[in-house]
Amino acid sequence: MRDVAVIGVGCTQFGERWDTSFRELFVEAGTLAIEDAGIGGESIDALYVGNMSAGRFVEQEHIGALIADYAGLTRAGHVPATRVEAACASGGLAFRQAVLAVASGMEDIVVAAGVEKMTDAGDSTDVLAAAADREWEGFAGATFPGLYAMIATDYMHRYPLTREQLAMVAVKNHFHGSMNPLAQFQNEIRIETVLRSTLVADPLRLFDCSPVSDGSAAVVVAPLERAREFCDTPVTVIGTAQASDTIALHDRRDISTLDASVAAGNRVFERARIERRDIDLVEVHDCFTIAEICAVEDLGFVKKGEAGRFYEEGQAYIGGELPVNTSGGLKACGHPVGATGIKQVYEVVTQLRGEAGRRQVDGAEIGMTQNVGGSGATVVCHLFRRT
Repeated sequence: MRDVAVIGVGCTQFGERWDTSFRELFVEAGTLAIEDAGIGGESIDALYVGNMSAGRFVEQEHIGALIADYAGLTRAGHVPATRVEAACASGGLAFRQAVLAVASGMEDIVVAAGVEKMTDAGDSTDVLAAAADREWEGFAGATFPGLYAMIATDYMHRYPLTREQLAMVAVKNHFHGSMNPLAQFQNEIRIETVLRSTLVADPLRLFDCSPVSDGSAAVVVAPLERAREFCDTPVTVIGTAQASDTIALHDRRDISTLDASVAAGNRVFERARIERRDIDLVEVHDCFTIAEICAVEDLGFVKKGEAGRFYEEGQAYIGGELPVNTSGGLKACGHPVGATGIKQVYEVVTQLRGEAGRRQVDGAEIGMTQNVGGSGATVVCHLFRRT
């Protein structure tokens, strides 16, 4: 297996992009990534695009062919383009497939992208609910705010997490998002803002929830041995792992722990042969504030039940012990579901290059991403090192 590096990245503005179509979003991000890598379309061997549900959101299927067409890849040698779907982990899994394609030697230059246009749908909540168990959860009226509210309720019953500590996750992510020009929300908030916001599913309130978003992100990967042919700042992919769990919460061993996140985290660290203490920043899947609390514990950065204190001490901020979601996370940067996993890679690569501007983590050398599908039925983790 060959070592793989990221040689180019691109990301659109996230938010309510009413004036931009689904295909235009992808072309914008893909063009930025290709230009950043300094390559032409004729150099691309394959494309993997993460997309959860364009068929429901914009009534468009056959996404691989659509993207290849409008990205000009059909005219650049009929480049194979494959859609990857794993709910909200679609982007992370698309990146994993691209890395494996290059590592195996089957391909040399591969684009991994993610895109979602959510604001065009009449009922995005119902579309997203299709990532849960439709028969046993959806038909009973459960949506993702409700499912994560169950996780939060169970967690807060068993572990010392206060409502104020949970709100601190959103406050921190809005602070980071205020320094990200691509973020959907670039405003700081206070704990009182979260606690007084509209109740969605007890104990989760509006500011505990990630928004409906449009956006796209793309990255280009190549063999590490060739990376400097294309750019001066390649970032090495030192680990990739994926794990699965039951799709329904009621079949889980423990709903306050995402076992697939534990498994994927353990695997990726074992493969990279590094320790948790080596990580300088991590982008985790904070679709809800409780999801970030669980993530930092399930990945082994904080002991179970101690995340509340970790956030109260400010250790998850830039400049803290472990900066979490320097992009603003899903909460502030936005969550166009198919694009999120690629945006996480974009953020970590930007940080390791030292190009993150006001939100730059000093001396960042190793970063991590964790992308979750559904309530933890699919989890994809990646590790990166500054080359």
